[in-house]
Amino acid sequence: MPLGIYISVPFCRTKCSYCNFASDVFSRAVFDRYVNRVCEDIADAPRITQQVGGRIETEVDSIFLGGGTPTVLDPAQLRRMFDAVRAHFRVAADAEVTVECAPGTLSPAVLNGLLACGVNRVSLGVQSFIDREAAAVGRLHKRDTVIDDIARLRAAGITNINVDLIAGLPHQTAESWIESVEATIGTEVPHSSVYMLEVDDDSRLGRELIAGGTRYHAHFVPDDEATADFYLAACEKLYTAGVQQYEISNFSRAGFESRHNLKYWTRQPYLGFGVDAHSMLASSSAGVESIRFASPDSLEKYVAGAAHERTVVTDAAALEECFFLGLRLNRGVDLRDIADQFGCEAVAQAFPIIKKLESDALIDAGGNVTRLTPRGRLFSNDVFEAFLGVRA
Repeated sequence: MPLGIYISVPFCRTKCSYCNFASDVFSRAVFDRYVNRVCEDIADAPRITQQVGGRIETEVDSIFLGGGTPTVLDPAQLRRMFDAVRAHFRVAADAEVTVECAPGTLSPAVLNGLLACGVNRVSLGVQSFIDREAAAVGRLHKRDTVIDDIARLRAAGITNINVDLIAGLPHQTAESWIESVEATIGTEVPHSSVYMLEVDDDSRLGRELIAGGTRYHAHFVPDDEATADFYLAACEKLYTAGVQQYEISNFSRAGFESRHNLKYWTRQPYLGFGVDAHSMLASSSAGVESIRFASPDSLEKYVAGAAHERTVVTDAAALEECFFLGLRLNRGVDLRDIADQFGCEAVAQAFPIIKKLESDALIDAGGNVTRLTPRGRLFSNDVFEAFLGVRA
């Protein structure tokens, strides 16, 4: 099965107030050292894979540069990482090659560099088309910046574009949220991601909310009920516009689903390189279903060569994953596939959980397919938790 490759670029122009990812604002002096280390790890992938007990694939059909903001790197640094991947893996001619970009970072030089690297998909971290809302969380772009970036991407031949939106930002109202959703639809991009703001306790905004303070516009954050209403309104608006939901947070026109992200939800193999990059590979050991491992989540530890953190995935754990990852997708989980992989007893063990969740209107269990209801998507974490502990 072809491999997906993820490369983490943990550098940003500014740190968003709600963010607790392993990314931050760093001096450009560290960029080269980081790129060197990533390229070394890519070359060393067979040894790393053997060390953690996984089986490596050599064919790659998706590459994803995320962050952070990969486009803060200069074109030569981006090119070195792409060249390293192509030197050590067989990248399919039709591979999906995605780079995350903050609006306003696509200079002509960077855009030309992306084209030279074979990038054919760009994900724009817009979050809001309302300038005040974007500024409140530390975004540096304006609405016009986004529109201009999309136009220049299309003129350059990159038409597979995603726009990220976040429901629940400070100052957001039902009216301003619909304005952002309609602006996204108006751009006619083929893919949109809609996230409900989940404020991490360790983020600056999260700490301020806990303290009941007003910094970072914390006192203007909509409540959970309003945020859920925003999400549901976006689902309806996008559906009406022909942009179909295929995963809890992802919507696309036909044929534009994210090939790379689908690997995560369908448990296909992927390799991650860089700070806090995660991987999942088939196991090379009998009795172990697969191996998950992750690189250090701090820049200093990663550049210093700290060891990966390894997790053995047993058959029981793999069964849990099939439910809580597969249920993220609108197509749901086919119980016949579960029976084929884990045996009929696995379905029997899951059946009482399914019936209980169905009675709570959180899942639809018609026929052999189990999928989340619209209400279930709002309470998806509760649904996923219910399948922890299911055994074959």
